Amino acid sequence: MTDTDRDLLPEGLEDRLPQSAAAAARVTRAVMDVMDLRGYDRVQPPSIEFERSLASRMAGVQPRRMFRFVDPASLRTLALRSDITPQVGRIAATGLGGSPRPLRLCYAGQVITIKGDGLDPTRERLQLGAELIGSDSVTAAGEVVTMAIEALRTTGATGISVDFTLPDLVDTLAAQALPLSPDSIEAVRRELDAKDAGGLVAAGGEAYLPLLYATGPFDDAIGQLAKIDMSNNSGGGALSSRIAALREVAARVSGAARLTLDPSERHGFEYQTWFGFTLYAEGVRGALGRGGTYRILGPDEPATGFSLYPDPLIDALAASEAPRDTLFLPLGHDAEAAARLRAVGWRTVAGLSEEDDAKALGCSHRLEGGEAVGLG
Repeated sequence: MTDTDRDLLPEGLEDRLPQSAAAAARVTRAVMDVMDLRGYDRVQPPSIEFERSLASRMAGVQPRRMFRFVDPASLRTLALRSDITPQVGRIAATGLGGSPRPLRLCYAGQVITIKGDGLDPTRERLQLGAELIGSDSVTAAGEVVTMAIEALRTTGATGISVDFTLPDLVDTLAAQALPLSPDSIEAVRRELDAKDAGGLVAAGGEAYLPLLYATGPFDDAIGQLAKIDMSNNSGGGALSSRIAALREVAARVSGAARLTLDPSERHGFEYQTWFGFTLYAEGVRGALGRGGTYRILGPDEPATGFSLYPDPLIDALAASEAPRDTLFLPLGHDAEAAARLRAVGWRTVAGLSEEDDAKALGCSHRLEGGEAVGLG
C-alpha cells in the first residue's frame, strides 16, 4: 500500500466535512421534528440484519443491491441495509405487532448499496422517512404526501413539486380491461416506464400507447387519463377508483407544491401498490424522495409512507450558507462571560496559546471586556 492508497475511499463513498455535516444535522433535525409533531414515533433499527429478514418483508426488495457476508456467530448470511422501510415493516410486525393501528413510525439513518443508481455513483445515502402502518387509504396517502412536502419545506427546500404515479397500473389494466399474457406484463411495464413507443408495440402493448401521453401537469394529465380509461376500446372504467383517489389526494395538497402526473412511472417503486409519488425541489438535482402505499408481508398489512434522500439538498445548503458567527475566547478569558454568551446562542472557540489567530480559526468576534467585539 502506498501513502496515497491509504487515504482513498471506495467509489461512491465520501466524508462529510464540517459545513456539510452541520447542514446534514440541521436537515435531519428539521425533518424529524415535523414528523414528531404529527405524532410519528422514532425507531432505530440496526444497520445489519439477516439477509432473509431484509429481503422478505416486502415484495420487490432486491437482495443483489445489498452488501452481504456470513455472520461468524450464526453462520447465516447478513446484509447491510439498502432501505430502512422493510426494517420498519419488521418492527411493526414483530415488536410493535400488538400496538394499536394506525401505527405511526419515523426514522433516520444511513443506507448502503453495492452500486450507485444510473449515472449517480453514490453508494451511501442518508434516508429519512415515515411510515403509517395499518392503512393505505386515500386519507392516509393525503396525510403522508402533505407531511413529506412540509418536511422538505422546513429544511429550506423551495419550488417543491410532486409527481404522482400508479405503480400497479399495468397489472390493473391487464387483469381485464387491456388483457396481456402473463409473460408480457413485465415487458409492457418496462417499456411504458421507458416511454418507448416502439418497444411497447414490440412487447405486445400497443393498446397501452395512449398512456404515454397522459403525463404532465396534474389537471391536464388526469383528465387525459380519465378519457383513456373511459374510451370504448381501452380501459372502460377500470381506473375510475384510482383516478378519483388521485384527485382527492391532489386536492388535499393543492397550493403546497406543483403537482404532475406520470401514471406509468415505475423507477424506484419496487414494492408500492396503488399509489406512488416522487418529490423534487428547485435547484436540486434529481429526486429528493419517494413514497406511496405498500403491504408488509407476513401479516399482509397495508401501509403508506415516504423516504427522503436529502444528500443533494444538503450539498446545496452547505455551499450556500454563510459561516456562523463565532466568538474567540483568548487565554485567561472571563469564563462566566463566555458561559453567558453561549447561553444566548454564541458559538465559541477557546484559544490554546497566545499565538492563536482568531480569524484563521474561523472566528468573527473576540471576547473583550466581557462582550463580543467584531473582528475588523
